Amino acid sequence: MSKKGIALMLLFVFVLSIGLMGCGSSQTAKKEVKMLRVGSDTAFAPFEYQDEKTKEYVGFDMDLIKAIGKQMGYQVKVQGMNFDGLIPALETGAIDAVISAMTITEARAKKVNFSKPYYQSGLAIMVQKDNKTITSFKDLEGKKIAVQIGTTGATEAKKIKNATVREFNNAPEAFMELKAGGVDAVVNDLPVNEFYLAQGGGSKYAKVVGKPLSAEDYGIATAKKNTELAKKIDQALADLKKNGEYEKIYVKWFGKKPAK
Repeated sequence: MSKKGIALMLLFVFVLSIGLMGCGSSQTAKKEVKMLRVGSDTAFAPFEYQDEKTKEYVGFDMDLIKAIGKQMGYQVKVQGMNFDGLIPALETGAIDAVISAMTITEARAKKVNFSKPYYQSGLAIMVQKDNKTITSFKDLEGKKIAVQIGTTGATEAKKIKNATVREFNNAPEAFMELKAGGVDAVVNDLPVNEFYLAQGGGSKYAKVVGKPLSAEDYGIATAKKNTELAKKIDQALADLKKNGEYEKIYVKWFGKKPAK
């Protein structure tokens, strides 16, 4: 083989090796994409619910966790599940984090790490539109109350004297039971009740009465042992509040700026 032929062959091998290295780098890059597996009870509008047309999970929590994931350099994958199964899924490692309008409580904080609060809510009462006897939590004594299983609404309703508390898998089921007349009231988070009345057709037969029972802070939960992820989420949340992205998401879903 001539020197020219050898030179061409060496050039070909060099180019081929560069190409293979490029492919290897591309494959490596794909493998390095970090995935954040997030659990959520996706029937809790306006925080998380499934869009009827696109079938995608949407809501305040969904936009926020995607923004947090982007800030952290993670791709977010949301898994829908019942609320009472979220913390067990964290504990077994089936998911990495929970965002599901979950109130930060002392009992839950013993099982999971919570982020800094990202939303403040409160419990409220919903009754049928023609109900004039229930106007406060005191009036719920001896009444039939619908709640969502595993929530603070369920916890508080069980404290009401002589009340019959019926637990449902999700908020829409509780609302439907009120509509059917199976219960006297629903105890749930105020923004969820209000969104159902405004967007879910509930205003035709139901109304919210009385003052919210208490102020409740929502937090993003991670497994107790995953302290590194908890710190990253807190930092990302702080960054979003600082750069204005959190406010944009808040205004989109609630029509007003968050309280300072």
